[in-house]
Amino acid sequence: MSTNHDFAIQRIIKQFQYQEDKEELAKYTLLYKAIKASIHNRELPDHWLMPPTRTLSVALGLSRTTVLKAYELLLLEKLIVSKAGSGNRVRYKSESTSSPKSPTNNTDGSGYPELSLKSQSYLKNIKLINRLPTNDVAFRPGLPPLDAFPVNQWKKLLNAYWRHIKSSGLTYSQSAGILELKKSISNYLNVSRSVKCDPNQIVIVSGSLQSLYLIANTLINKGDKVILEDPVFPNVHSVFKSSEAQLIPVGLDEEGIDIKELSRSKNKSAKLVHVTPSNHYPLGVRMSLKRRQELLIWASKNKALIIENDYENEIANSSDGIPTIFSLDNEDRTIYMGTFNRLLHPSIRLGYMIVPQYLIKAVEALQEHSHRFVSPSIQIVMNQFIERNYLYQHIEKSIAFAKARFQLFKSEFEEHCTSMYIQPTPFSSFHVLALFKESTTVEEEQEMIRKLGDLEITAFSLSKCYISKAKMTGLILGYSSVRPAVLKRKVKQMGKVL
Repeated sequence: MSTNHDFAIQRIIKQFQYQEDKEELAKYTLLYKAIKASIHNRELPDHWLMPPTRTLSVALGLSRTTVLKAYELLLLEKLIVSKAGSGNRVRYKSESTSSPKSPTNNTDGSGYPELSLKSQSYLKNIKLINRLPTNDVAFRPGLPPLDAFPVNQWKKLLNAYWRHIKSSGLTYSQSAGILELKKSISNYLNVSRSVKCDPNQIVIVSGSLQSLYLIANTLINKGDKVILEDPVFPNVHSVFKSSEAQLIPVGLDEEGIDIKELSRSKNKSAKLVHVTPSNHYPLGVRMSLKRRQELLIWASKNKALIIENDYENEIANSSDGIPTIFSLDNEDRTIYMGTFNRLLHPSIRLGYMIVPQYLIKAVEALQEHSHRFVSPSIQIVMNQFIERNYLYQHIEKSIAFAKARFQLFKSEFEEHCTSMYIQPTPFSSFHVLALFKESTTVEEEQEMIRKLGDLEITAFSLSKCYISKAKMTGLILGYSSVRPAVLKRKVKQMGKVL
């Protein structure tokens, strides 16, 4: 007998005995009332598989005909539904079921321990994060060409892992990641980005957001200064603001973060500066080699650390590469962040960061106390994915897909969305920035995003990326994961709204 049937039978038996003590009725009526009460009290969850009639009749010592009659009454009242070959399942009806029991109607937290100041800060700033309740891929930024991902290759590697895994491999794993994967990532970064590091400096994480969370909690005290490019990833803004850092927004010029503004005296005591040098998010500015060197000189003079968020290096540097800040750094003061979520698919939840030697133990300790470790099965499969050259092949295929869709998106957008224009930058990312031809307020931008959402079209806000007052409004649009036929249809719909 399966566990879910055991659970249901125990609940029904308890209610049936209660009904027997309470009333003298026909057995099938008592059983019907017992199951109904279990459903109303939510002792049987919605969609729960009911026990087969034969199984329940044996457990209760009743005839199968009695159980069938009770089930028929429940079906008539639509408290359960029956599907051929699938049995009977519980079905909640809002008009006939009560709300889940709650010990109190207290929703403001009074009478309970007060939330910590840190949790209050994170709660207050959650609205900054770009998290939309939608699965729409048109035109959600942050998605690679999902249809380019080699599902069968990954499936074979995963199946092989589970075929050969021993029970000893099912225990806890190292918090900072499996050494084999860290070595593979180290080799991959050396070949693809000229990034040379000790594998022990690499920390395996679930993505960039976890990297930022670990960095903030390792280094930042309330009031510490953190310099951020303005505009910036809303998630970066949220993490450091929630950590109660003093945020210092610094604008950009044509070479990257404005070094003159950065060098002002008020910024000298900053602990961190966060940059996206390969492809600034969301403006697309590529930091020059000269500016990267100037940033390293500034960090050295001010005893600060640089967070190099290299989220789409392979795409931005697919034609010609500029050395990473990490590879130019001779003082071990660069934290290098990368993610596979934007290269493979977001559901993989796998990223990495390279941390200075003096931070390794502190970061590992923090991870040990919180996230523990990323699933070893994902890490081992990813290691195989890199070793067998699948990652390089996938990147090449993804860039080819994205380039073709980039050109298609641009031409369709220019034809149908005449009130806006795509920022005139070369192909360098899986998203584009669309700017308004005429002056548009933040409120008007937000209203357009809402109307697009009604058509199941996702767009992120440019104005939301500013820490200070928004200097521009526009739409951040991810095109690379949208198949050509859908892309054309959705751009036409978008044009009508814009």
